[in-house]
Parts: sequence; C-alpha cells; structure tokens
Amino acid sequence: MVDTSFLITLADPARRHHETAKTYLRESLKANVPLYLSAIVASEFQVKQAVTDLPLRNFIILPFNIDHAMPCHAMTAGLLMRSISRDPGDERNSVKDDVKLIAQAVCESITHVMTEDERTLAKYIKRLADAGECSLRAILLAHGFDAAWLNEGQSSFLGT
Repeated sequence: MVDTSFLITLADPARRHHETAKTYLRESLKANVPLYLSAIVASEFQVKQAVTDLPLRNFIILPFNIDHAMPCHAMTAGLLMRSISRDPGDERNSVKDDVKLIAQAVCESITHVMTEDERTLAKYIKRLADAGECSLRAILLAHGFDAAWLNEGQSSFLGT
C-alpha cells in the first residue's frame, strides 16, 4: 500500500526522496508486486493536487468500506484507535487517518506500507506491531531503495 506522503514525493521532483519513490514504483511494477491506493489516501492527495495527476492505472484502488471500520477481522480502525494513545504534538486527524490506513491494510492482508512519514504513520505501525496488534511494516523512503522489500526479504546477490 502507498500512503499520501509517498504519492506527494512521487509527484514532486523537488522532494528529497523523489528518486527513491520512483524506483519503488518502477521496481514494484517490474516484479508484479501489487500496489494498493486507498480511497483515504486519494482524498488526502486531492486536497493539494488532482489525484488524476497520478499514474492511477498502476494502482489497485481500495475503497474504505464498512469492513474496515467494524469487526470483520482481528483488527479494525475502531479497535486499533482504542488500543493506542496519540502522542502529544501528533495531529488528531492525521493519526485517525493513519489508523484507518493501518486497519485497511490489516483487513486486506496487505503486509507493507510505502511511506515518507516516519514521524506518525511509521511510528504507529511499529507501535502496533510491537504490541502484537498487527504485522504490518513500513517501508521508509528515507532509507533508500531496498529490493528485498519486493522479494520476500531476499536481497539480490548481484545488487540492482
């Protein structure tokens, strides 16, 4: 799954990790790794830029459904929100949307989220995973491209 910060970075060549975002998109497509785009993320992106500016044909659009809000699986947005507390300084709306994305990923058996957001989304993913609430992992653009994320943890012997 991709988050809003990933898309903003992908769409803006002036962003620090733009090349990394492009590489993840290109290599994911090459490796036939499905890329999910949540309707939540699309609406956040649309606030500042038209979502139609994105290469939408490369993503599987994932609506936010009642299943993601109510008990359909082990974890849902409501249950996850109750199980974590928001850190001081973290904007309530951002955390709420991040938890919705986490719940959606968990309900859809998505294993990773590509993000540039280390301060909130990645932090809450790690906190919930450490608490045993989910097994979701964040792929941080700040760490550069790592092909192992796309190959079930296997690094290329020869590099890419």
